Amino acid sequence: MRIALNARILQAPRTGIGHYVAELANALAGEADIELALFHGWGWSTVLPEAAMPGYSRLTPLLRQIPGAYQARRWLEQKRFDQGRTQAIDLYHEPSLWPLSFDGPTVITLHDLTHLHYPETQPPARLREIERRVADGVRQASLILTDSQYIADEAQAHFSLPAERFVVAPLGVAARFHPRSPESIDAVLKTHGVEAREYFLCVGTLEPRKNLSLALRAHARLPESVRQRFPLLIVGMAGWQREQFNEELHQALACGHVCLLGYLPDEHVAQLLAGARALIFPSIYEGFGLPVLEAMACGTPVILTRRSAMPEVAGSAGNYVEPDETDGLCDAMSRLIEDLAHWQACREAGLLQARLFTWERCAQVTASAYRQAMGG
Repeated sequence: MRIALNARILQAPRTGIGHYVAELANALAGEADIELALFHGWGWSTVLPEAAMPGYSRLTPLLRQIPGAYQARRWLEQKRFDQGRTQAIDLYHEPSLWPLSFDGPTVITLHDLTHLHYPETQPPARLREIERRVADGVRQASLILTDSQYIADEAQAHFSLPAERFVVAPLGVAARFHPRSPESIDAVLKTHGVEAREYFLCVGTLEPRKNLSLALRAHARLPESVRQRFPLLIVGMAGWQREQFNEELHQALACGHVCLLGYLPDEHVAQLLAGARALIFPSIYEGFGLPVLEAMACGTPVILTRRSAMPEVAGSAGNYVEPDETDGLCDAMSRLIEDLAHWQACREAGLLQARLFTWERCAQVTASAYRQAMGG
């Protein structure tokens, strides 16, 4: 089977969906009957790009200011998609919100329904385009892949579709996420002024849905001496409407016990995850929650909310808090500092839980969906 995989998102700095596309493409190489053709927005390739397109981060905000920019870019991509194919395509896989037009079997991946629950987290022009296209894309798809059962159930109810149209293909853990000795990560930790197991970490795009304010408030309630010993590091790009919590963030940064690291190379993120006391992931809505899985694979306990798909990922290994309970999160952080037996139990439970998720398994389920969509 020759599969067209839309890999345009790899032109951007890699976050959740970008990592999904890259890891899935690599894992699908193990499926003998599958040949991938990667569409990168302007043409075709058989090789994954190694880095974001130069200037992408400056181009995206500019597009938001131009009337009709999303529609124009979409039109151009469709033309390139149609004209650039030099060989026949058996099936088209769209790994993001809405597919391009294709006259053969189509599989889409629906990671979440954020645009329905939290429309304020999207730029208005992009939201209008999503609302216009997603329902059509769902109807076009022969099969719909989801990262979790939660999203499959939610989408099935929202779009009034039968369960047979959905295939759950849980995500996996990249090889760089594994336990590491303090000595092996010391150089990276020193660049950020911290020592192994003596900091808390947040990972994710800075936007309201990630509920970063809860982490900031909870950390601020720790005693001064504890905050000084266990600072809070925040890794992630600035997202839509980050200004909603800018005042809280600026206050936390001014105190000197919170550090905003921005977007970091993948290997640095993996080392920071491996060295943290715990990952704090207070998001209010996720289709999966990849940083939770990656932290557990590194042997790092996780504190998270019992919302949406995240309990499917963390299972009994998670330290769960309510998304609006500052004291609850503060208590969870304190316990992971003071109770070493609890910290070790969380570490071991997380390592066991993470072994349930592999990109090889995700690729196998995905390849099976391709065959099913083609009638095999």
